[in-house]
Formats: sequence, C-alpha cells, structure tokens
Amino acid sequence: MSAPAFAPRVLRPMHPRDLDTVVGIERLIYSHPWTPGNFRDSLHAGYSCWVLEAQDGIIGYCVMMVGVGEAHLLNLSVAPAWQRHGLGSGMLRHLLERAREWGARELLLEVRPSNAAARALYAGFGFREVAVRRGYYPAEQGREDAILMACACGEPDASCVPGGE
Repeated sequence: MSAPAFAPRVLRPMHPRDLDTVVGIERLIYSHPWTPGNFRDSLHAGYSCWVLEAQDGIIGYCVMMVGVGEAHLLNLSVAPAWQRHGLGSGMLRHLLERAREWGARELLLEVRPSNAAARALYAGFGFREVAVRRGYYPAEQGREDAILMACACGEPDASCVPGGE
C-alpha cells in the first residue's frame, strides 16, 4: 500500500469494531505492542481515542488521557506504509486541540530514546525533555528507558505547535 498525497483521510473517534485493525497495525510497528485489552480499556475509560482512515481503511490511531489540568498522550501510531507523510503531525495537532478544549495546560508523553522519528516529531511541536523513566519499556534485552516530554498547551498560541520553542 502506498500513501498517495491525494488520498482523502478522515480522523474519527475509535469504536470497538476498529480494534482488530488497530491491533494489527500495532503489531506491525512495535516489538512489544499494546494488547487488545489495552485499547478496550482506553475506550471503556472514556479516553480520547481516534482512528485515521483513508480509502483503504484505518491507517493510524491515537489515544490520549485527559485529567485535571493535564493530558497524557498514550499512543500515536501510523501504519508503516503511511509513515513519513505528515499524518502523525496531523493527529498530534488534533490531540492538542482536544486537550485545550478540555482545559489541559500541559501535554505529557513518554518516548523511547531509540525512537528518533517520534522524538523529532515531538520536538518539532515544542515538546521538551523533562525526565527519564528508568526501565519503563519492555525491550528485546530487558528494559528500555523512556524520555518524559512535556509541552504547554493551555493556550492556542502555546509552545505545542509545529516550529514551537
């Protein structure tokens, strides 16, 4: 599957019927993917869960939890054939808008140090590294740290915009 520039895309709320496809993409991307239960629990908890569709079906998804004054990006993923076409940026922009609407002042996330593409995406939106969570992720050889990143998102002109900070 290629990712033609003209392919229409729709970002819509995730539904339980989407989980087989979402989990299938998750398994293609990650050595230690989320389980179907992780996605079901996120939907059941009322997290902000979205899928990105093209004419061939779901090509990406994202999950964000919003609490008192902050949001936490839990998962943002794009199917391999569709990566590097700006789709992750579009989904992140959407989540930032939702976080602002729900009163979050800050968006937090964890990212693997080895995930250079994701780190570059987040840095491009003005996220800054604020801490390291030791042994956070399962890895082929034990555990991998996570870099905790944060971005102020309480105002429309806050740092979480492409080219921010």
